[in-house]
Amino acid sequence: MRVLIVEDEERMALTIQQLLSTQRMLSDIASDGEAGLDSAMSGIYDLIILDVMLPKLDGLEVVRRLRAKGRQIPVLLLTARGEVPDRVRGLNAGADYYLTKPFASSELLACVRALLRRPEELRPDTLVYGDLTLSVETGILSCGTERIQLSKKELELMRLLMGSGGAPVERETLLLKAWGYDNMPESNVLDAYMSFLRKKLQHLQSNVEVTSRRQIGYCLREKNA
Repeated sequence: MRVLIVEDEERMALTIQQLLSTQRMLSDIASDGEAGLDSAMSGIYDLIILDVMLPKLDGLEVVRRLRAKGRQIPVLLLTARGEVPDRVRGLNAGADYYLTKPFASSELLACVRALLRRPEELRPDTLVYGDLTLSVETGILSCGTERIQLSKKELELMRLLMGSGGAPVERETLLLKAWGYDNMPESNVLDAYMSFLRKKLQHLQSNVEVTSRRQIGYCLREKNA
């Protein structure tokens, strides 16, 4: 999962980012509303955590513009103003939930998990492809009785590959989802990670392999299919 944090208070943003990392979620930070809107429009994020009071463009306007463009990504609004009219304005603008500062870490994580479980955008915790099973929550990839722990980047890449059902996933999509715009590595870094995944599949003695599609990206394939 990749989360966009739009928060101008650096300490708060970094605290949220660290908290999400404990749940094996990747995240990027935008420090003003305009930058947040640009990043949100990329389509690479699974959730947006959005402060209301922001420089350049406030959080409510960010949500309005996202919804006007048809983007239905879940949005969690954060604000120091918790009065009912303020919450109503946020929800009417198109936000999915409203959390008042200060909040407990457990409360924020509960909101994040709830929004990521929305029925219309259900993302299963367990993915299956061929003889492989991936636990998105723990990052454990298993084949029969064999199990192996994936790193955060490996987990995100394998989640995308298994979630595509064998269809090719474009290189740019893999890079953006796993690294984001601000940390996008050279393309050969993606190839190196795919090599890591191939070695782990060999270790598991899986019938599934990672294959490259020239000028497209990567996909999974069952060897005797």
